This record gives sequence, structure tokens and C-alpha cells, in this order.
Amino acid sequence: MSLPIRPLPLSPLLALLGAIVFFSAGETSLAQNSGVDLALHANSNASAVKIGLPAYPGATFYKDADNDSAADLGLTINEFHFSLLAANYVTSDSPEKVLAFYRKPLSRYGEVLECNQGNPVGALKVTRSGLTCGQAEGNGNANSSTNHELRAGSPNQFRIVGIDDSHPGATRFGLVYLELPKESSEKTN
Repeated sequence: MSLPIRPLPLSPLLALLGAIVFFSAGETSLAQNSGVDLALHANSNASAVKIGLPAYPGATFYKDADNDSAADLGLTINEFHFSLLAANYVTSDSPEKVLAFYRKPLSRYGEVLECNQGNPVGALKVTRSGLTCGQAEGNGNANSSTNHELRAGSPNQFRIVGIDDSHPGATRFGLVYLELPKESSEKTN
């Protein structure tokens, strides 16, 4: 599964999360009695501010017939925690201008890594925290975008600004916050 840099197809994700809740509803009371901490949420209330980035001046949410403009998904089971916030926007400004705007705000979260088609651009290949261009879904080798993006954070908690420049005359871009479960080897006893 790739990160939602292009317009986010939320309907299948929400249906999957809904099915999990529906089928586990009968077990919820069992989980509560067994000491299992279970929490799940899915909505479309994500925005640049909730992702921890400023809104791009003049940009508007992008939504088409098949895709929603934003998603806020989360799942917690005991120590396992997954969170995804994503919002899709459109502007008439150039992709370069959008990327330039987001460099400084992203730097609050660490070194800013620039990627193009899943490969690093420039001298920085891996941030000091270990974030790479291939960091997605915790496996370190999935490309999240076929276009240009900026990333900042750590391998388990990072933000992405991704550009979809496949539409002449408009720049569609996605803002993503992703928190992945820590590897079992990272757990402390």
C-alpha cells in the first residue's frame, strides 16, 4: 500500500476500518475484560493544521468524484499504534513554489529530505534520525509517490509534502502525517 500523496481514496479505507469495528463489536466487551486496550477511529477531519503544517496561501481542498479530500485514521491495540492524517489540496502556483513554502515548516520536525520518484535528491540520503525516501508502511522499501516530495521526522513518525504535477495548470499536493508502530525489537522490557 502506498501513502496517499495523490487524492486519497478514503471510501475503501473507511469501509475496511468499519468492517473491523463491526466484526470485532462482539469481542469488544471481551477485550475490555481481558485487559486489551483497543481504540479505532476514522473520519475526514484532517487539515494542514492538524497535520502540524501551515495551510498553503490560497490553496483549497481537492476532492473529486472518487476521492475524499482528507482522512484521519487511527488504530491502537495495547502498545501497537498507527495513525494517518492526510489532506489533499490544489493551487494554481507551481510545484516548486509549494515545495519552497513547506521547507521551513517541515524543518521543525528534523532534517528535510527531498525525494523524487522514491529516490533522494541532493546530498542528504538519510536523515540523522534514520528517515529515508523509501520509508513507508514501516518496511523501508515502498515508494510513497511517483512525483516529488519533502519529508521530515523519524522513521516511525514523519510528515510528507507530496506533489502531484500531472495536471497542467494546477498543482495538486498532499500533506501527510504518519505514525507507524515501533518495531518489536525497539520495545523495552
